Amino acid sequence: MNIRSLTRGDGVVIGAAALLFIASLLDFYSTAGVSASAWNTDFSGLALPSVFLLGFIAAGLLVGARFLPEGRKIAGLPLLAWGTVLAVSAAWSGLWVMILSSANGAGAILGFLAVAVLAGVALAGAKIPALAGPLVPEPKPVAAPPYGGQPQPGAGYGYPGGQQQHPGYGVTPQPVPPYGGSPAPAPGPQDSAPAPAPAADFTPFWFAVPVARPLFGEDGSPAPIAELAPGTWYLAVDQRGPATLIAQTQDGRRGVLNDTSDIQRG
Repeated sequence: MNIRSLTRGDGVVIGAAALLFIASLLDFYSTAGVSASAWNTDFSGLALPSVFLLGFIAAGLLVGARFLPEGRKIAGLPLLAWGTVLAVSAAWSGLWVMILSSANGAGAILGFLAVAVLAGVALAGAKIPALAGPLVPEPKPVAAPPYGGQPQPGAGYGYPGGQQQHPGYGVTPQPVPPYGGSPAPAPGPQDSAPAPAPAADFTPFWFAVPVARPLFGEDGSPAPIAELAPGTWYLAVDQRGPATLIAQTQDGRRGVLNDTSDIQRG
């Protein structure tokens, strides 16, 4: 059952059925201190089956047809056709109950209004644009930024220019680990070979590649450690020569990008 298959006309049908049920509980016959609902057939007569029950069945067929295959038929007629015929029949019966009865209570009046609305929607609902539209609109898709576009504020990982948390007075700032990585342990005496520092005149920047390109390890291994995909922003953290960058992926891996032609800077 997909509620998005319902139209606003179906919503009116459901509302009319709810109003019809409420009307069946109100006074259908009321005179000289005697009152009774439509469920008391001693006073309502055939109004219960010909107006109320017929209206309930019609509403059920009109709404239920939305959740069943279009080819489903009963005695050769589609469910929508049956629902329309029964809704019109209930409205016709309700009209004559109003005309012939001299002691109409609130239940009889509201019941006739409910089946009249039901019949009207069944006959003309599909032709009225305001009723033919979906009851629950489709969610609007989130538009992805075009290739090379700037990341939006609050976009998550690595947004350039995002606000940084400043430590309190007297607190030593701690290095922030890369996305998905773990904080690096404090260097010990055995760590005698520090990583090479970035070039003094190099400023990290964001970039995207026009086509998929391999990222190789900084140790010179010929096997790539990752592949940079188009449409994703990566951080250039250092430069090795005029056409080679040290790039960092979104999961924190660093490597050498040998082909920097046609990259899009953020």
